[in-house]
Amino acid sequence: MRVLQVLFLVVLIIPFAEIYLLLQVGSIIGALPTIFLVVFTAALGAWLLRQQGFATFQRFQASLAQGEIPAYEMIEGPIILLGGALLLTPGFITDMLGFACLVPSLRRKIAQYVLENHLLQAAGNFQQARAAEKNVLEGEFRKED
Repeated sequence: MRVLQVLFLVVLIIPFAEIYLLLQVGSIIGALPTIFLVVFTAALGAWLLRQQGFATFQRFQASLAQGEIPAYEMIEGPIILLGGALLLTPGFITDMLGFACLVPSLRRKIAQYVLENHLLQAAGNFQQARAAEKNVLEGEFRKED
């Protein structure tokens, strides 16, 4: 399957799963506690988003001050934003995924996976393209009369 087809299925299935789970939890603990739980996870998610975002930004600045490339921090930033967006979305499945994005150790593993498997592969492809350019002779010419 193509990536867009999988993404379409996920976007289609997740809301139905969320509604089903909300109804099941609501039937067990009641409507008001379920609503409170959804609002509480959104508030907790906003607080965690702020805390983890500031911590990552401080590490980003510290890496730059030391003259290092803040690779992990540049990958962790969008992961934190995704986690915050998932936590602000009502539902328990998105909350679990959002909390996973905001837990520093899990987020570091996701960033490490992205760096090692995708960005380094892209860098290798770039180096191969640069190596292919070495066979090209560059220069200027002028026609003499």
